Amino acid sequence: MFVWAVIRTAACEGHRLIKPTAPSVRPLKRSLPLLTAFLTRRLSVSTRMPEIKTDKLDQKQVQLLSEMCILINEDDKRTGADTKKNCHLNSNIDKGLLHRAFSVFLFNSEEKLLLQQRSDAKITFPGCFTNTCCSHPLYKPEELEEQGAIGVRRAAQRRLEAELGIPMNQVPPEEMTYLTRIHYKAQSDGVWGEHEIDYILFMQKDVELQPDPNEVKSHRYVSKEELKELLEKAKRSEVLITPWFSLIADTFLFKWWDNLQNLKQFMDHDRIHRM
Repeated sequence: MFVWAVIRTAACEGHRLIKPTAPSVRPLKRSLPLLTAFLTRRLSVSTRMPEIKTDKLDQKQVQLLSEMCILINEDDKRTGADTKKNCHLNSNIDKGLLHRAFSVFLFNSEEKLLLQQRSDAKITFPGCFTNTCCSHPLYKPEELEEQGAIGVRRAAQRRLEAELGIPMNQVPPEEMTYLTRIHYKAQSDGVWGEHEIDYILFMQKDVELQPDPNEVKSHRYVSKEELKELLEKAKRSEVLITPWFSLIADTFLFKWWDNLQNLKQFMDHDRIHRM
């Protein structure tokens, strides 16, 4: 449709260049080269897209940019799909592109929270400390299913294995508690960023860990006091933490953490917290 619109526009503007004369095809024939050149310029300018170079990025992470994320509106209603790459370009985020995501908070039997430090290979927020696992459900049937956020929980199970090497049978979706959703936007650098509605998933389980170094630089379990110390270091710019983890820690996390055995009181599936 776009090409035909340009052709129609070019034809109209080209026609205005032709002075009406007695009925003859000669004036039109003489103007065709001008019209062709005009149309070529219009198409060239209109279809030119900014080129994002990825040759200096980690190639394993670049391959993941082709995964199809779930596009949504601000009410978390599906609107389509697009690549992970397009969803994380600031140029698209500035135009309102929004996708679905999740954040997992995994606690052990001692009620310590598993943190990870994102690897330096990550394209967004490399080297930052964050909660256990943060990623996206993909545009495929098993992760599109919305009843009880089961699709998102399946995606979380998949990524817990991919990032941290946790066997999938140790983190079944039915044992994850879906609490609520947050909507946030943040730039990682001048090219890449995040704009997500983030599903918050809690789980308490002792699990086996074998992190993928391409995903995870380091990991550790922390107590509430140890996390508060880490957050204070981040405020002094001694360490880096992801913006979504900072937002959740500053608002809800410790209240939820104090009630790990009684999380149902905090389940809110109707509201989307704008942060």
